[in-house]
Amino acid sequence: MLSKVPEVTLGFWLIKILATTLGETGGDAVSMSMNLGYAISSIIFVGMFFIAVVAQISAKAFHPFLYWFVIVATTTAGTTMADFADRSLGIGYPGGAAILLVLLMAALGVWYWSAGSIAVNSVGTPKIEIFYWVAILFSQTLGTALGDWMADTNGLGYEGGALVFGAGLALIAGAYFCTNVSRTLLFWAAFILTRPLGATLGDLLDKPLDNGGLAFSRFYASAILAVIIIACIVFLPQRAGRHPGVQAQST
Repeated sequence: MLSKVPEVTLGFWLIKILATTLGETGGDAVSMSMNLGYAISSIIFVGMFFIAVVAQISAKAFHPFLYWFVIVATTTAGTTMADFADRSLGIGYPGGAAILLVLLMAALGVWYWSAGSIAVNSVGTPKIEIFYWVAILFSQTLGTALGDWMADTNGLGYEGGALVFGAGLALIAGAYFCTNVSRTLLFWAAFILTRPLGATLGDLLDKPLDNGGLAFSRFYASAILAVIIIACIVFLPQRAGRHPGVQAQST
């Protein structure tokens, strides 16, 4: 079976960071700039996520633009859902992050219990795709909470938060190239950390100058990021990862 998720390459991670940054600016544009609030915005983006996931699971082959549209849908939904939990419900960043971490671990646990693996190269059936996208949605929402917690609460600011998460990703890359640590563990750790990196970069772009941001228009920043993502999808290699059963069947 051919997977409908892309091969994990440097280009994959570049687009992922851009997509998570777009999720932050796009989510804030709808919830704040359009004054729809976190609850209404979450309903809109979760609805968009479900429509996109249904289209992705129904597709017969890997389509790069469809895949990355679903990723952007998860990250915009994650932005508004995390903000709704942290701010509107008053749970706070630590409480919201803890709840989302439990939900993510539960999603991965159920996936592993059902399939025996949570490796991304095993995503080759509709059932596994559902597990995959649920885990990604929770990881994106958790990443938003972590990014806001680090930047707003710990006094690091958006630049400092981005540097912390960038350093964490550098350590994961070092572990990938220099150790035998589980590649599956490293993938999910990197996937989670790219979200708060994107969250802090997005906030750096669109927050007011008095709050440590660059005061870009959220709509303007989102449009620029969307154009860059489209260019990356077009010009960077985008091919489906292969299910581990393919090689066994062909030998």
